[in-house]
Amino acid sequence: MTVVAPRLTLERRLLGECELIIALDEVGRGALAGPVAVGAAVMDAKGARRRVPEGLRDSKLVTERRRPEVAARAAAWVQASAVGWATAREVDEVGIMRALGLAASRAVQAVVDQGAALENALVLLDGNHDYVSRVHPVPLRVRPVVKADRDCASVSAASVIAKVARDGHMAELHEGHSGYQWDRNKGYASPEHRDAIRALGLSPFHRSSWAIADAPTLF
Repeated sequence: MTVVAPRLTLERRLLGECELIIALDEVGRGALAGPVAVGAAVMDAKGARRRVPEGLRDSKLVTERRRPEVAARAAAWVQASAVGWATAREVDEVGIMRALGLAASRAVQAVVDQGAALENALVLLDGNHDYVSRVHPVPLRVRPVVKADRDCASVSAASVIAKVARDGHMAELHEGHSGYQWDRNKGYASPEHRDAIRALGLSPFHRSSWAIADAPTLF
């Protein structure tokens, strides 16, 4: 199957209506353990005239081996980038959608701290639901777009940046909880991960409010 590279068609059109695009995409929404992460990538009209980096795709379409180099090219290509996080405990406390909003709001604030101005910015969000506006303390202009991570290069950049950051974080957590094999499954529901939960119970990094497995908690 031929994979079509993302383009800047939508971004260039939207940048006729605003000065800045803050592209967002989430990673880790369906994981059993670890945080949810939202990547942010900033694009202006000048940046939108630059060539899309080689190999840039939605993170799910880039092999794990190639993701770090593609993420590095993506970060160098955009005007600013960041990753916002919401912990497993926050997912338990407020639910996954609000946790996504918290992570997205933190990602937006991080690029604002790097100099991105919100006054005439548009948030380009992958998906069909605006989960960031109700959480962010400052009003945002948000445009959800289905399959933006596949079709819009700025969102693809946010996707791969977030994926590499979260995978690296799960590899670090693996060092203290190696029985769950997070270096391989990244906290997702692989058979080995579910087997480990049954054998070991839940760690403090699992989303304990989710129906994960028939195992007692350890905390």
